[in-house]
Amino acid sequence: MVRAGITPDLLVQAAAELADADGLDKVTVSALARRFGVKDASLYSHIKNLRDLRVRLALLASAEMNDAIGAAVAGRSGKDALVAFADAYRGYALAHPGRYAATQQRIEPEEITDPSVVLRSVELTQGMLRGYGLAEPDLTDAGRLLRATFHGYIHLELSGGFHASRPVADSWARSLDALHTTLESWS
Repeated sequence: MVRAGITPDLLVQAAAELADADGLDKVTVSALARRFGVKDASLYSHIKNLRDLRVRLALLASAEMNDAIGAAVAGRSGKDALVAFADAYRGYALAHPGRYAATQQRIEPEEITDPSVVLRSVELTQGMLRGYGLAEPDLTDAGRLLRATFHGYIHLELSGGFHASRPVADSWARSLDALHTTLESWS
């Protein structure tokens, strides 16, 4: 029996809030059931299992992040687009650490209910990189460089891994300068 007021979207939103507040590892079916004042089994009429919930959370977060990046890069190219893209990516991750963590899990193609979310992420990245005159296979390689750089930086920042007296934002800006130089001279 479906409990009135609980929907899959409501569960995913609650999971997103829990992930941001307490960490992705704290997102469990039991934790959400407690939040809604129901038994765990009640939630299985809305989601298949914990994996299904976390995939839905990842897709929600990816869509939100795509929206932020898309708005930031609109009408920009070259270094301006790179900086806007990177700042939107980092800003989302710092504001929503649990949701961002969900986006880093591997999702199998058959788990993706809305392929447009994944396609938009690729289109945003490749669109920005085309401003540097890149084409395949360089688009894929450069996209991987950006993702690895952004994720590594953000992971260290979120975990308190930067202890030098220099402001983290200054180092971020210099990293983007270096990426811009790399992308300009890619070929």
